[in-house]
Parts: sequence; structure tokens; C-alpha cells
Amino acid sequence: MAHLSQIRIPATYMRGGTSKGVFFRLQDLPPSCQVPGAARDTLFMRVIGSPDPYAAQIDGMGGATSSTSKCVILSKSSQADHDVDYLYGQVSIDKAFVDWSGNCGNLSTGAGAFAIHAGLLDPVRIPENGVCVVRIWQANIQKTIIAHVPVSNGQVQETGDFELDGVTFPAAEIVLEFLDPSDDGEEGGSMFPTGNLVDDLEVPGVGTFKATMITAGIPTVFVNAEDIGYSGTELREQINGDPEQLACFEKIRVAGALRMGLIKTAEEAATRQHTPKIAFVAQPKAYVSSSGKTVQAADIDLLVRALSMGKLHHAMMGTCAVAIGTAAAIPGTLVNLAAGGSAREAVRFGHPSGTLRVGAQAALVDGQWTVTKAIMSRSARILMEGWVRVPGDAF
Repeated sequence: MAHLSQIRIPATYMRGGTSKGVFFRLQDLPPSCQVPGAARDTLFMRVIGSPDPYAAQIDGMGGATSSTSKCVILSKSSQADHDVDYLYGQVSIDKAFVDWSGNCGNLSTGAGAFAIHAGLLDPVRIPENGVCVVRIWQANIQKTIIAHVPVSNGQVQETGDFELDGVTFPAAEIVLEFLDPSDDGEEGGSMFPTGNLVDDLEVPGVGTFKATMITAGIPTVFVNAEDIGYSGTELREQINGDPEQLACFEKIRVAGALRMGLIKTAEEAATRQHTPKIAFVAQPKAYVSSSGKTVQAADIDLLVRALSMGKLHHAMMGTCAVAIGTAAAIPGTLVNLAAGGSAREAVRFGHPSGTLRVGAQAALVDGQWTVTKAIMSRSARILMEGWVRVPGDAF
């Protein structure tokens, strides 16, 4: 029986923040994959190695975690006053599914650097030495991200001494600004879709919990750690090894998605795994991070643990960090109360790998909370570049 040969597609494997993904220029994709649809989804699943019943992604570029099962497409921007359009796909590990419902804040860092690497920026916008300001249109959520990318000798400066908890080696710092990160689109209409800073969220079969449901950075459901039997100092192994508790988290996530108007029926949640996120918060206390480093209570404002694609994240998703920073800036949310309840424009929170600082500028305008931007620092680095290969009949 004859089989088609493999085809090769120009691609770059990059780390962005605490995530990794396969980056493509839109123009390099096969024609059938340059538009949304089944061909593109199938290609990305094959590139990553999904769906994989072994949940290992051995036959693909994925790393068998939500942080490493990702694909990105960049192209010259279709929007005025922007440099590039950035589209992100979260590839399910064990199911035939690519979720396009949200952004990846970590890979947003890689998007800024890749735009320069890939020749998608007007050369006149790239300084010989200094900082290149990359104006990114995040196509999944229709928002603007500004990446401040260091440049040396006209090229992206990737090495440096900026340390990011959750990433082993230091690199050059990239500052990200998420402009107007709250959701004012079709899926919520406001930063707080329920109209409340805190709701009583009824979760069938589980209980009723206080919850802050916010659409900033990414739709997120925050609950208090103690309400669900945790301290807020947990590491991945303590959560991800408990299928019963993971199922409980999914029920909370589904109930939140329904209350936020993101889905109409509980069954729809199976096709919207990437959003909303579920996170739990607690007041500061000392703990030992996954690297063995002790995080002191005095060094953080609060504790946050968040789940992504059904598992506790090893550090913190960048978009969820935006939600944390925004909610912390608004007095009365569960995040703000865990941080002490005072007004603030920045917060440092403890996550499983260490700490992260994120800032947000929020204001009450005509009775509605708005946020103009959220800011945080990450780093990015090319790990490999060339071509990714897939069987010719794979899509």
C-alpha cells in the first residue's frame, strides 16, 4: 500500500514566559490551513501529537502539559496602527480538539519576539540597539498587546539576567502591556458579567461558594482556597494526582461559565476547555515552591493557584495573571480581599513555582469598573527553528 511522504512546513519552536509552542507565519502554512477550519485544526493536532490516548504526545512537538500543547500563527496586521496579528490555538492533549476561545499571555511574549525574528515588522520600526515596540493585535479576543522587546545589533536580544519563576534559566526581559484587557465584546459585555464583584456560585453536586467572576485577560472564576478545602500553598502533585478533586474543579468551572454567559448548556463546556479558568486564592503564608525555594509570606500579597485545561498549572498563565492583577486592583473582589483589601495598582502573588508581580490600572467610571491596561514582565527564547514535518495525509 502506497503512503504519502511527509511534508515540511517552516516553523519555530519557542518558549514564551512559562509556556512553549510551535510558531508559524500564516503565509508558510499549506493553503487549506491559512483559513480557519478543520484542515488547520487537524494540522495543529498532528504537529503537537494529539489526540493521544497515552497523554504523552510522543509522536509530536507537544510536551504533554497544557503549557506545552500550543500553536501560534502570526501575520502582518490587518488592523490599523498594529504590526502583527497573533492567533493562538490551545491543542487538547487527549481529545481531537483545538480551542480558539482565548489568548495565551505567556506566548504573547513570544509573539512580540517572533514578529521581529520572522521579518513581519517594518524594518524602520526596529532600532539598531534599544527597545522595539511591537503592536500586536490578539485576534482570538480582539485586543491590543504592546510588547517591549530588547534589540541588539538589529536583532532580538534573547539572553540576559531577568529571572522568571517557573523558568530555569535567565533571559532578556520583555515588558508586556495588555490594553483594555476586560471583555467588552459579545461574550460578557462587562468586566464582571454577573454585575457583581462577588457572587454565590451554586455548583450542582458540590456546594455553593463565594466567587469573583471576571473577564480581564481571560475569563476567570476565582474562589477562596479554604472554601474548597485547600490552603493555597498546594503544588501540582497535590492536585493533579486526585481525579475526584479535578472533577470537582471542572464542575465549578462549568457552573462559572454558565453564570458568566460563556456557554448556554453544561455540555458546551467540553468544546470550551481553555476558558474560563478556575483559580483559588488565599492570604499570604510561607511555602516551599516546586523548585525547593522557600517563598516567605512577607514577600507576597496573596497566594493564587490556577488550573488550565483541567490540571493545576505549574506556575501561572499570563492571561490569568492579568485577571489576578485586575481583580486585585478592585476593592471587594475575592482577590483583593485575599491581598488585604486595600486599593492597589500592583500585586505580587505566590504560585507553585514562585512569585510574579503584575500591575493594573482600574477605575470606577459611571458605576462600572474599567481597566485601561495591565503590565507584567516575561521573557522569550527560540529553542529550535527550521521545519516541522507531518505525514502528507495528516490534514
